[in-house]
Amino acid sequence: MKQFLVTGGAGFIGSAVVRMLLAETDNRVVVVDTLTYAGNMDSLKPALADNRFSFERADICDGQRMRAIFERYQPEVVMHLAAESHVDRSIDGPRAFIETNINGTFVLLQAALAHYRRNPDIRGKFRFHHISTDEVFGSLGEDGLFSETSPYQPRSPYSASKAASDHLVSAWHHTYGLPVIISNCSNNYGPYQFPEKLIPLIILNGMSGKELPIYGSGKNVRDWLHVDDHARALLLIAQHGKTGESYNVGANNELTNLSIVQKICTILDEMVPDPKIGKREGLIRYVADRPGHDMRYAIDARKIRSELGWTPIETMDSGLRKTVAWYLQNEWWWQRIKSGGYLGQRLGLEQIG
Repeated sequence: MKQFLVTGGAGFIGSAVVRMLLAETDNRVVVVDTLTYAGNMDSLKPALADNRFSFERADICDGQRMRAIFERYQPEVVMHLAAESHVDRSIDGPRAFIETNINGTFVLLQAALAHYRRNPDIRGKFRFHHISTDEVFGSLGEDGLFSETSPYQPRSPYSASKAASDHLVSAWHHTYGLPVIISNCSNNYGPYQFPEKLIPLIILNGMSGKELPIYGSGKNVRDWLHVDDHARALLLIAQHGKTGESYNVGANNELTNLSIVQKICTILDEMVPDPKIGKREGLIRYVADRPGHDMRYAIDARKIRSELGWTPIETMDSGLRKTVAWYLQNEWWWQRIKSGGYLGQRLGLEQIG
C-alpha cells in the first residue's frame, strides 16, 4: 500500500484523480488544498467516508506546513496538481499565478527533496509527478501536433507560470536528483468542473436559456480530453512512467469552440427540450475575443500510448453526452457554486491586479 500526496485534490482534475485512486487501488491518499474558489470539498464527497483518505487545508506556498505534511504522511508518490488554471483570470490578476504556480511549486519541490533525502528507505520508490498543460507550447497553425520535444512558447500569464514550474521541476531532477515526471495535457472536460470553463458554462447557460458567449469567431481549436481518461493516464504515469521523462496526454478530439457549443446545444435540445427557449443555437452570441487568444492546440500522445498502454475510453460524443447528463442530474453541486458568488460573468478583460 502506497501513500499518495495529491496537491490541489479538491479541484476539477485533482478530485477525479482522488476518486479514481480510492476506487481502483488499495492505497492511502492525502489531499493538500487551500480551497480557493475552484477547490470544492463537494467534489471529494465520495472520498470523505473512506478511512484511507485524509485532508489537509494548506497553501503549497507555506514551506513550514509542507514540510510538516511530508513528515506526517511520508508520501511515496506526490501528484502535484495545485495551480491557478484559468487563462482569463490570469489576464485580470497575474500575481496569484506567479505566487502559486511558480513559488508554490518551488516550495513543494524543496519539501519533497528534503523528504527524499532524509528517508533512504524510499529511494527507488519515490516519485514527484508534476501535472501541467499543453499551453506551455504556445499556439499551433493549421497543421502539426505538440510532442514532448516541442519548444516552450507560452503566450499568457497562466501558460508562462506553468512553463516556469515545468522548468523548475526538471531542474530539481537534473541538479538535485529528485525523481520527477512531467505530464502535459490537452483541455479537460467532465463532471465537477468549475463553471467558468467553456463546456460547463455553456451547459448551465443553455439549461436556463441564457446567452451562450463565444470568443471571437469561435474558430479556435482545442484537443478535448475527458477528465476520467486523463485521471487514468495520470495514475499510469505516476506509478509506471520513467523518471526524468515527460508525457503528453491528449485524445485527438480536435474541435473548434463553435463546434463544441453547437454539440452541447443539440444534446440539451434532446435531453431537456424547452419550447420557451427554443433551439439553443439561437442563444449563441459572439463576444470580444480574449487578449492573446491561442488559435489551436493539438497533442501527439503516441509516447504514453506506446510506453504505458494508455488509450482514451471516451469519444467526444460519448464524453460530452455524459457530461451534459451529469450537470443535469447534479444541480446540488453547481448551485452551491452559484450561491457562492460566481454567476458566469465574463473574466479576462485586462483588469490587472
